[in-house]
Amino acid sequence: MLPADGGNLLLELGAGAGRNTPRYKGFKRIVLLDYSFTQLQLAQSRLGEGERYIYVAADVYRLPFVSGLFDFSTMIRTLHHIVDVPRALQQVRRVLGMEAGFILEYASKKHWKAILRYILGRQSWDPFTTGTVENVALNFNFHPKTIRRWLDANNFKIERQLTVSHFRSDFIKRFVPLQLLVGMDSLAQLSGNLWQFTPSVFVKAAATGSSPTPDGSAFFQCPACDFFPLARSNEYCLCPGCSHRWEIREGIYDFRLPTPEE
Repeated sequence: MLPADGGNLLLELGAGAGRNTPRYKGFKRIVLLDYSFTQLQLAQSRLGEGERYIYVAADVYRLPFVSGLFDFSTMIRTLHHIVDVPRALQQVRRVLGMEAGFILEYASKKHWKAILRYILGRQSWDPFTTGTVENVALNFNFHPKTIRRWLDANNFKIERQLTVSHFRSDFIKRFVPLQLLVGMDSLAQLSGNLWQFTPSVFVKAAATGSSPTPDGSAFFQCPACDFFPLARSNEYCLCPGCSHRWEIREGIYDFRLPTPEE
């Protein structure tokens, strides 16, 4: 689902410890964003420092980047922790350039195990309704139709869908060899554009509509007041608009909470 020739700048949302980052080989620079500072420290220890990787601790609802900056973004194994998905998608679209790509993975409520449990009376919630389900605290499952509606409302056009984990069952794993299951799942993924009945769904979308073209003089913008460019030193980014100061610690930009200006 990634472009064959990569791109200039990729935003990896919910990057965590950087487990997926090595897969994005074709991109010149990658911004790893996560709210967890310790996860980014692990990613940094795994991937190293340098110009190719930029580590940013920030809130997905207040992305600290100028509009139209990125030509690709990913959000994998992250959406199920987000309370206000439309607001998050609005921010993602804001920082993407025209026709930029976006890969989104989400946990689906309409999968075959949930349907079977519901039919047998072992589950109270209906997997066919479009409402969001919170099975455990801050762990959400979404209906595919709802995700498509949110993407469309935020100027994303779906280009491809892949369904994953068709055979996520301990019973099946007991009797079918692992390699055979992997091969079967790979083939079944191709049906994702037709129907979605698996616990995990990947969507490749493209940004539609207009996007501002960054002039190259700004990268970060203040998440508190949207001012840019920020004044940077080796230890912090300072917003001339509202005087908030955002720390740079151990090579990681921390845009979660500002520190008082000295």
